[in-house]
Amino acid sequence: MNILVIGGGGRESAICWKLSQSKNVEKIYAVPGNAGISNIAQCIEIDYENDFSHLTQLVEKQRIDFTIVGPETPLVNGIVDHFQKKGYPIFGPSKRTALLEGSKVFAKRFMKKYLIPTADFKVFSDPDKAMEYIKKEGCPRIIKADGLAAGKGSLIVNNEKEAEEAIKSIMIEKIFGKAGEKVIIEEKLEGKEISFFVLTDGENIKPLISSQDYKRIYEEDKGPNTGGMGAYSPAPLSFHLYKKIMKEIIIPTLEGMKKEKREYRGVLYTGLMIEKDQPKVLEFNVRFGDPETQVTLPRLKTDLLDILFAVSEKKLNRINLEWRSQAAVCVVLASKGYPESYEKGKRVEGLENLALLKNIFPFCAGLKRENGNIVTNGGRVIGITALGKNLKKAIKQSYRAIKKIHFEGMYYRKDIGYKGIKKS
Repeated sequence: MNILVIGGGGRESAICWKLSQSKNVEKIYAVPGNAGISNIAQCIEIDYENDFSHLTQLVEKQRIDFTIVGPETPLVNGIVDHFQKKGYPIFGPSKRTALLEGSKVFAKRFMKKYLIPTADFKVFSDPDKAMEYIKKEGCPRIIKADGLAAGKGSLIVNNEKEAEEAIKSIMIEKIFGKAGEKVIIEEKLEGKEISFFVLTDGENIKPLISSQDYKRIYEEDKGPNTGGMGAYSPAPLSFHLYKKIMKEIIIPTLEGMKKEKREYRGVLYTGLMIEKDQPKVLEFNVRFGDPETQVTLPRLKTDLLDILFAVSEKKLNRINLEWRSQAAVCVVLASKGYPESYEKGKRVEGLENLALLKNIFPFCAGLKRENGNIVTNGGRVIGITALGKNLKKAIKQSYRAIKKIHFEGMYYRKDIGYKGIKKS
């Protein structure tokens, strides 16, 4: 089969790598891909977020058998609907279903309607009224832009001054564009975070192995949110808590979406806060996590293409997910200044050294080829994933591998995975 993967980050790098191991894959195409992905897939520059006509032309020309969508933007904009109208098999939820991630207002109101545990909240389209609410209710609070903001649209405010700056930035200065036309102000939940993933074909549900990401830029979870600075798997999750999450959150969510005539088919990524054994939803995402995918797929034994195709064909009940017992850790190497402004075009050295290391996987994101060199082309540049007998050994191997890579301004967190050791 010829496969098309939409996206060009570390998540898509991991997906292409895993697909390349399938006996049923003949050729992989990636749009737009990146310099790292180009080693295993043919990368093509096409607008994949808004104009889907060029993508379907590519599907026709290259006789693509199956398409897998990585990022949220094309899903929210209706790429699955467009492909399905043409009769082209594709993995991912429809536009109506993707609204679970595309609008936090929709998601919060949906959870309230179906009694799915989440933080108390209020919705505002007027910045003055939003500020009045803060003055009345006090801080700390979480202020979230309604729409997509590349994982950066959630701001913690600890006092009125910070709240005023956040509301001004989102609603008046529009730092997230149209995503900030409405905001949600919600209570700040305390506890431990968990990323919980399930695959569903609309009828059947298959949970993925547990994992946890790191959103903050600095050690000890300080500083602004990013798209993700690393992840580890497995994350501590008791069977009791697993059953509670399925019963109180996942199943009611999927059944509620079906009642709303928004049958869910794809991967559902639920960000949870656990406090005193009670899970509450922080947010829903309608695609694989980045960087959680970089620690999940190296642990997966089952053919990824078989799994995703079964989801699209409503045959997930025929698939048995098998996992490796090893632990995995991914540390993201970022450009200096990320998640704010950063420079591009810095030469990356040492990537070839990693090919000699066992159980080390460099999942490339912000990379491109320029004048015969591999150079940086994004905020998150490479995710260095390591498999180890246990979490402690996987951490050690990942950081040892990082020493073999260098680019000017390279930054990474030094504490990825350690909270998993403490919790376990």
